[in-house]
Amino acid sequence: MAARLAKLLVGVALTALVLYWSHPAQILDAVRAAEWRWLGLAVALVFVDRTLMAMRWIDLLVALAPGTRPPLGAVLRVFFVSSFVSNFVPSVGADLYRAYALSRHDVHLAESTASVLMDRALGVLSVVLLAAAALPFAAVKGRGELLAMLGVMGAVCLIAAAVVFSEKAAGAVRRVAGLIPIALLHRVTAALTEAVRAYAHHHAAVVRVLALSVAVQVFRVLQAWCLGRGLGIELPLATYFAFIPLIVFIMQIPITPNGLGTTQLAFERFFVPQGAAAPNVFALSVLFLALGILGSLPGGVIYAFDRRPAVKARP
Repeated sequence: MAARLAKLLVGVALTALVLYWSHPAQILDAVRAAEWRWLGLAVALVFVDRTLMAMRWIDLLVALAPGTRPPLGAVLRVFFVSSFVSNFVPSVGADLYRAYALSRHDVHLAESTASVLMDRALGVLSVVLLAAAALPFAAVKGRGELLAMLGVMGAVCLIAAAVVFSEKAAGAVRRVAGLIPIALLHRVTAALTEAVRAYAHHHAAVVRVLALSVAVQVFRVLQAWCLGRGLGIELPLATYFAFIPLIVFIMQIPITPNGLGTTQLAFERFFVPQGAAAPNVFALSVLFLALGILGSLPGGVIYAFDRRPAVKARP
């Protein structure tokens, strides 16, 4: 509880700091002058990306043990409720909830966790691919910083890919875990590694999910661009393609609940040096965060009205 409260306070403090830098009165002026048709288009796009996100996770369940895949309705409930939960906890908390909730439908916990890990890993790879493809066409400041971020993220993706597709890499992970004298850690590492390695036999599904992940990032860029146009931010679309995937990644770092504060800081850090007005950028960051909350509301409705009996998780 104390850790959750501390993260919330950090998020509020960061938001307040960026708000102070951006001048609250000017932010209100930017919102009042917004073109609401552009904002409405952004709202429509958010439901498209949520649909694609659900589709990619459903595709990843192909690696579950035969006969254990839950009905589509149950999978969709788990996905949308976990999306709603993400509004109140850091992203890793929502991931843990999704993995546990799926395991309550007669799915091994290691397999449900592996599906969530693969979903995240392919999401990060899609960020790297899209931002790297856009960067040569975007006349932006701070290119070296962006390249460094993409390099680190790309290295993480390569390590994850090695664990999935190379038994030697997976064995190295197990050996490193074996150096820590905790029996439970050894069992968890072995089970998770085996579950993740199952995706080495499902190349087509992995490629489809990667393509869906790239599509999700494209729609998120378009959402931010529409919001920016509505707020009078006149930056090229290529700039959004270079920045928004990285901002989405920063939002998912488990520092604050739902990226509160880190979202505002990332938008300010990337967009203001390009010549965008700080008040408009702050308004953009808040509206972009609000879009995610709006897209998760169906999960809140499901959570509020679902009266299905609880099922014991399968270890």
